[in-house]
Amino acid sequence: MTEFFAGIEQFALARWLKASFIAYPVVNALHIMSIGALLTSVLLMDLRICGAFRSLPYAAFVALLRRIALGAFVGALVTGSLLFSVKASTYATPVFLAKMALILLAGINFLAFLRLRRATGGDEPAGGPALAVLSMLLWISVLFAGRFIGFL
Repeated sequence: MTEFFAGIEQFALARWLKASFIAYPVVNALHIMSIGALLTSVLLMDLRICGAFRSLPYAAFVALLRRIALGAFVGALVTGSLLFSVKASTYATPVFLAKMALILLAGINFLAFLRLRRATGGDEPAGGPALAVLSMLLWISVLFAGRFIGFL
């Protein structure tokens, strides 16, 4: 497995990021921005699902934040992959694997919410708040796991 991660570090893009004085900090900043947009949109969306911000229309608010969250997730995925490629053998730790598992669980939770919403035929499914609370816990855990990767 070590050879696999060492091989990732040899990709041309990874070598370029290592060598560039500007590219790595820019990608890092874009990753932080993506994470900020992702967590902010997810937390606001989940809070609305839990009943906060009742003066805002549920369907439109959740749909807007869902689109922002998905776009931010793609940005975080791309920039995070680039950052990982620079030191893949260093970053591939149990904490990194835990972070990936938490992201997978958050994705499954999101799909469960969509399925529940379709099954009940309404914008505000009865089990939505429980899934929203789980979503908030998972995404905050992803953030903490991500921060630990660089320090272990």
